[in-house]
Amino acid sequence: MRYKKGWLATVVFVLGFLMLFSVTQSGAAEKILKVGVLGPYTGPVALQGGEIKNAAIMAFENIGYKIGDYKIELVWIDSQSDPAKATNAYAEAVERFGIEASILGYHSSVQAALMDLFVKYKIPHGYGPVGSEIINEKYHSDPKYKGYIFKAWVSVGQVAAGYADFINWVVQRGVWKPENKRIALNSEDTDWGHSWSAGVKKAFLKSGWEVIADDYFPSTQTDFYPLISKYMKGGASIIGGTTNYLSSTAAFLKQRQELGYKGVTIADSLTMMGEWYSLTGRASDGILDLLPTFASPAAKEFAAAYEKKFNAKPGPVGAGMPYDGANFFIKVARRALEKYGKLDRETIHKIALEEVATGKLDYTAKDGAIMMSRYRWTEQSTPDPVFGPDDWFLPIVQYEGGQGKIVFPERMKEAEFKAPK
Repeated sequence: MRYKKGWLATVVFVLGFLMLFSVTQSGAAEKILKVGVLGPYTGPVALQGGEIKNAAIMAFENIGYKIGDYKIELVWIDSQSDPAKATNAYAEAVERFGIEASILGYHSSVQAALMDLFVKYKIPHGYGPVGSEIINEKYHSDPKYKGYIFKAWVSVGQVAAGYADFINWVVQRGVWKPENKRIALNSEDTDWGHSWSAGVKKAFLKSGWEVIADDYFPSTQTDFYPLISKYMKGGASIIGGTTNYLSSTAAFLKQRQELGYKGVTIADSLTMMGEWYSLTGRASDGILDLLPTFASPAAKEFAAAYEKKFNAKPGPVGAGMPYDGANFFIKVARRALEKYGKLDRETIHKIALEEVATGKLDYTAKDGAIMMSRYRWTEQSTPDPVFGPDDWFLPIVQYEGGQGKIVFPERMKEAEFKAPK
C-alpha cells in the first residue's frame, strides 16, 4: 500500500512540475504588447478610417504580429471624428484593454484633445498624418508633452504655402496669365481647414494677391452653388480650399464645372481617399493638389498589394502614410527592446525622447518608407517631422482622367502644368 501511495505521489509531483514548466514556458513565449490604433472607423469619414485600419493590418502582418519575443495585439480606437468620443474611447483602450502605446489617427482636433491623456497614462503616441498647428501650440505650451506625440505631417499652414510658390512660378514664366490676382478660399470648418486657409492666405497676400473670400463650411455641406457664383462675380482667378469630406469635394467640383468656372482650382486633399475618382469623375480634371503620391516602385508595389488584398484602391494619405507610420513604430519598438530588454510604455517613451526627438532614429526609404524619402524629427522640429526636399516633402500635383502628375517643383516634374483656357 505504501508503495502504491509513493508511486501515486511521484506521478502527481511529476505531472504538477510538467504543468508548471509548461505554463512558465508558455508565459515566457506569450509576452504581449497591446498597441492602440487610432482612427475614425465610424462617422463621416469612416472610409478613411477603414484605410488606416487596413494599412496597419498590412504593416503588422508583414512581421507576423511579432517583435522579438513579444506578440503584438492591435486595439482599434474609434475616434468617430469627435474629440469627446475619442477621449472616452482612448481611456477605455488604456483602462480596459491595457494598451502600452498608440499610433496613427486622422483629425488634428482629436489628437489635440487626446494629448492630456497621453501624458496622464504616460503612453507615447505618434506617426499619424495630422497637420494642424493647434497640436504644435499645445505641445510647446508645456514641457510635459515632450516625447508623447509625434506628427507625421508638417503643419498644414507651412505646407500649404507651396501653392503660392507654384502659382507665382507659372505666372512669372508666362505659363499662365490670370486676368487679375484675386483668390477666394473655401475650406472645411475644422482646425485643419482654418490652418490651411490661414497658411495659403498669408502666402498669397505676401506675394501681392488679393484674398476676396475666406469662407468655411460644415462637413455635411454639398450645396456650393451660391458660394461659387459669388466667387465668379468677384472675379476670382483662383478658387482654393481643403476638406477631408469627399462628398463635399465631389459636389464642389461638379458644381464649379456646371457653372462654367474657368480659373485655377485648388482642391487640397482631393485624393485622401483611394476611391475619389468614382465620385468626382472628369470634374477633377485640371485640379491642383498638394499631396504625396504613390510614385516610387515601393509605393506602387504597396498600392497593388493593398488593392489585391482589400479589393479597393488605397489613398496616399488614408493608407500610404499610415503604413509608413505603423512601420516606423515597429522600428521604434524594436529599438526599445534592443536597448532596454523589454517593451512597454516606459521603454518606448525613452526611445521617443532619446532617439526619435533628437533625430538619431529615423525612417528612410532604405528602411521601407514608401511615401517620403525620410521621416526625421529633431528637437527644433518636434512635434513636426523635418520639412525639406530630402525629408518630408509634398509636390504640387495636377489631375487628368483620374491620374495625378507632379508639375512642381521642376526637379520632380512628371508633366507640364495645363493652364485653364
